[in-house]
Amino acid sequence: MRNVCYFSANMSLVLSLSNIFKTNSHCFLSNGAQSLRAKLAIQSRTIATTKLFIDGQFVESKSKEWIDLKNPATNEIVTRVPKATNDEMQAAVDAAKKAFKTWSETSVLTRQQYMFKYQHVIKQNMKRLAAVITEEQGKTLTDAEGDVFRGLQVVEHSCSVTSLQLGETLPSIARDMDTISYRLPLGICAGITPFNFPAMIPLWMFPLAVVCGNTFIIKPSERDPGACMVLMELLQEIGFPAGVVNVIHGQHEAVNFICDNPDIKAISFVGSDVAGKYIYERGSKNGKRVQCNMGAKNHGVVMPDANKEYTLNQLVGAAFGAAGQRCMALSTAIFVGQSKDWIPELVERAKKLKVNAGHVPEADLGPVISPEAKERICNLVESGIKAGAKPLLDGRNIKVPGYEKGNFIGPTILSDVKPDMECYKEEIFGPVLLTLSVDTLDDAIKLVNSNPYGNGTAVFTTNGATARKFTQEIDVGQVGVNVPIPVPLPMFSFTGSRGSFLGDNNFYGKAGINFYTQLKTVTQLWREQDSTGFRAATSMPVMK
Repeated sequence: MRNVCYFSANMSLVLSLSNIFKTNSHCFLSNGAQSLRAKLAIQSRTIATTKLFIDGQFVESKSKEWIDLKNPATNEIVTRVPKATNDEMQAAVDAAKKAFKTWSETSVLTRQQYMFKYQHVIKQNMKRLAAVITEEQGKTLTDAEGDVFRGLQVVEHSCSVTSLQLGETLPSIARDMDTISYRLPLGICAGITPFNFPAMIPLWMFPLAVVCGNTFIIKPSERDPGACMVLMELLQEIGFPAGVVNVIHGQHEAVNFICDNPDIKAISFVGSDVAGKYIYERGSKNGKRVQCNMGAKNHGVVMPDANKEYTLNQLVGAAFGAAGQRCMALSTAIFVGQSKDWIPELVERAKKLKVNAGHVPEADLGPVISPEAKERICNLVESGIKAGAKPLLDGRNIKVPGYEKGNFIGPTILSDVKPDMECYKEEIFGPVLLTLSVDTLDDAIKLVNSNPYGNGTAVFTTNGATARKFTQEIDVGQVGVNVPIPVPLPMFSFTGSRGSFLGDNNFYGKAGINFYTQLKTVTQLWREQDSTGFRAATSMPVMK
């Protein structure tokens, strides 16, 4: 059984999760570091604190400001997260700066070997990571494992760095002259990650950055940093060099520190529109490279010729999975022509989904992240109803036995939604599906392209010509044909566009390598006549 150092007051959840944990202790949390979580619940009412990770060590913060992290299924405190002091954040930068001197000169083969080891230990600890995610974020254990797995794929892809970081060369561009380009690391990079994918998004960032020779500072979401901290423990386990990856915690002050610190050269961000625009503007003004994945309003277009059974199942899964807290969730369905007659069947399938705490095996969706998030979602649903939308399924008042204090919202479906409604214009980020009806594919394309976001979309059809027209004319970064959540595998890139992305290079894939490296071009002249071992020339020299 795995020993853990942070505490949950909910004994049923503690005991149900305890058999998932194996081998070593969570050394990133304090107060009873060698005690079992269940033992802590019985013997101690002290709430454990989340540590910082600086220069290869887990460090107890000296902060006077702390954030209570609550289990979304119970609203009981799991841990307390520090708002790191300025000195602590600077210590992380100093450690990264010192490590960069040696790490950037470490051979690419050595960096690759660390990634081989890292992907192995992540695989070994997937269930452990998933359990931490479920307790802090709320998603089901199955979905949490998917969170880890999609991040693991980026780690595996980073093992291809020997090919990904290749430069270019062109010999003999002029007589005795060659040009060579190199992809070199930037220096210290930073990542600011959201609550909804506490393992995947950090793994989008620091593995690719460090395998290219950079050092890294992560500020995970203060709502669920536990998975990120386990990832740091796994770095320790494989003997990763101290200072190459560091973790700080906090909110606005930590974001401003990252945006303003002159030693940080690049920022990766995933999160809300407001935060993304702020980070992009402030970081860019300070001369930093910035990439920001932000909000979304993803549409699924349903054609009358689509496979009905498959399409309805995919819509339900993509709309309500992870309680709708995915930037790639299909939150809006556009039914074209007679396909609108399928909406009642869609409602019946959504009714069958089971809402419960994420660790319960039968749960299809868990709670949303916080009471504030629940209130916002419910208010947006109410605004749609007041504006004329019809509530075909209303999950706002759902009660989950044993978890009455949890942030639960059941599957909710609104029909007759109009583009001028607040519920359509805002990203709801909850288990809510909006449905609209149009007459033709052209109408659907126009509707999607009129929306300011450009993260993802999907079309469901059995007609190749329809699919081709849609993919050619739609102005969205990621398009699925009969694929509801078309997140690309890491050999490609996450290509959200328009209002969903700020920056020049997208996340992971070749674009990610370009973001975390800079080009150096060397043009060199080595004259043939300067070569040693030739006979002396006695004829009159002629310039050519």
